[in-house]
Amino acid sequence: MPPPADIVKVAIEWPGANAQLIEMDQKRPLSSIIREVCDGWSLSGSEQFALRYADGPQLYITEQSRGDIKNGTILRLAISPARAARQLLERIQSHGIDARLEALKELAKLSADPTFAAEFINMEGIGTLARLVESGTHFGEMLAFTLTAFLELMDHGIVSWDLISLSFIKQIAGYVNQPMVDVSILQRSLAILESMVLNSHSLYHRVAQEITVGQLIGHLQVSNQEIQTYAIALINALFLKAPEDRRQEMASTLAQKHLRSIILNHVIRGNRPIKAEMAHQLYVLQVLTFNLLEERMMTKMDPNDQAQRDIIFELRRIAFDGESDPTGTEKRKAMYTKDYKMLGFTNHVNPAMDFTQTPPGMLALDNMLYLAKVHQDTYIRIVLENSSREDKHECPFGRCAIELTRMLCEILQVGELPNEGCNDYHPMFFTHDRAWEEFFCVCIQLLNKTWKEMRATAEDFNKVMQVVREQITRALAMKPSSIDQLKNKLRGLNYSEILRLRQSERMSQDDFQSPPIIELRERIQPEILELIKQQRLNRLCEGSCFRKLGNRRRQEKFWFCRLSLNHKVLHYGDLDESPQGEVPFELLSDKIPVSDIKSVLTGKDCPHMKEKSALKQNKEVLELAFSVLYDPDETLNFVAPNKYEYCIWTDGLCALLGREMGSDLTRSDLDTLISMEMKLRLLDLENITIPEAPPPVPKEPSSYNFSYNYS
Repeated sequence: MPPPADIVKVAIEWPGANAQLIEMDQKRPLSSIIREVCDGWSLSGSEQFALRYADGPQLYITEQSRGDIKNGTILRLAISPARAARQLLERIQSHGIDARLEALKELAKLSADPTFAAEFINMEGIGTLARLVESGTHFGEMLAFTLTAFLELMDHGIVSWDLISLSFIKQIAGYVNQPMVDVSILQRSLAILESMVLNSHSLYHRVAQEITVGQLIGHLQVSNQEIQTYAIALINALFLKAPEDRRQEMASTLAQKHLRSIILNHVIRGNRPIKAEMAHQLYVLQVLTFNLLEERMMTKMDPNDQAQRDIIFELRRIAFDGESDPTGTEKRKAMYTKDYKMLGFTNHVNPAMDFTQTPPGMLALDNMLYLAKVHQDTYIRIVLENSSREDKHECPFGRCAIELTRMLCEILQVGELPNEGCNDYHPMFFTHDRAWEEFFCVCIQLLNKTWKEMRATAEDFNKVMQVVREQITRALAMKPSSIDQLKNKLRGLNYSEILRLRQSERMSQDDFQSPPIIELRERIQPEILELIKQQRLNRLCEGSCFRKLGNRRRQEKFWFCRLSLNHKVLHYGDLDESPQGEVPFELLSDKIPVSDIKSVLTGKDCPHMKEKSALKQNKEVLELAFSVLYDPDETLNFVAPNKYEYCIWTDGLCALLGREMGSDLTRSDLDTLISMEMKLRLLDLENITIPEAPPPVPKEPSSYNFSYNYS
């Protein structure tokens, strides 16, 4: 008979004594259980003790968290959080250097525990640590542990960052500005400054006065990728929180200090592979840089502004420079109208009206002017080439440039905040000081080329733009490392290739609609689904690593989950770092019987998504979140590293529970595998050699029924 659900069997350790094996009644008060354990070792004052996990982060167990204890868990009797906080506070203020160092080392470890942190903070512990830093008497390991403890304690959100003193900020900034400082101290100082900027508007201004972007750029030229990551993260934080009128100024400073080329040469093209957190910070910097275009994107053209109208005149002059203006206002106006029509504007009389819609607003005109001035030959060729075509086949340059600018803003999400879990940076945007404009110039040439390949007319405008969007998104997905490589990728994605890809992708929908083929498909589908199910379960048995999203991303914490080989138990546990291969079951301390799993939740229905702050409730994280609900009313929460792992795990868990696998990946795999199997079977039918038979005996005409066996 299985034990009651409220009883868990655990082992409790105490230094120098044999472990106690007890059955913990989860309905009993925790204080009563601790008293009983203390009595077993003849320890008095049970109120001075608490239980902690013996493995992993070794967190304290409270009435709120005790429900996480599983059968077979090893616990440890320890002094209570309040007593530990009091003792450590006394020891870090002692005169003995060795004793103080050991106390700070232990404090740095315990500060990650929310129960301990609350007690230590209530005893004014953060103020004590701040004074130790401000004194400037701590160095080396002692200072590193002090900063680690301070950062861990502040990350719990119990104390406001606004309470931090100016002298503390100056001291931390001093460590960052020093040319030679210990790596661990520099790393923690950068992280503290980033947290200040992100969590306090007033501290942003103080940090910005103490730290300049130019000083941070030096930290990008080191070989330590962790330091590089923290430095870019602080640059991003200063960029993100800067007032709008300061961002352009910051961007100019970054350009003058050659930030882009330093990142390209020392990070992207460095000797070490880009880790996930560095990829995220590069993505954030890319987004923030493109967001500088938002003001121009949302600015309408003023038809009465002569300076703005002069830009349009300049576009006309560059394209038709050889033609002298006729005398007479009416003749000149007629000629301008003709030229503006040849330039492809929708409004031939007053083309300024074409730029009154936002987006893309004035950004489209900026792009056109850049093309006309920097790539003048290309610009003239596109305009004159189209003006010499038949009216119905001309590609309207002005209209295309405006629509293309709008499309590129959508693809690169100009004006949107960075997503928390996204690492989608593009190396090629770090290879040119005017990457956005160069990207536009490549794409407008692609559009003109695709228009010719499609032999498009004005009525086909939207169809052409759809093809061009597909060409661009497919090319970007290949992550070209330079603008030239982007051109090569796009060269291979001509209109014929797009048609071929589309035909290949929808082959199963278009080519197999006859009744016998539909019958064959229905016959094949169950066995293909079973194959997919087995593949999903095998992947769950191999397991996956998941990242814990905390307040600070760079102190990454991981956990691993895998299914037992007999498909009866989910094993999981915390890891210190991302594993390089399969994690043995012995290292995964927690487990859930599959029989206890009640359901699988996804997206915004997950408990951990409901708890997240508005900042983190972005679309990408929601799309990767899922939770396992199991008895008694417990949840195991996941955020998959990518869409593929999300589909694998949600499908696999549904298969475990005997439910339908409904992810996009399963539908895609099902279509692909069925199409392949059908092709093979139909090919076998075509290759059948029918033996010669004697001539049939003539019969009266009759109707014939053909029955095909496709199995």
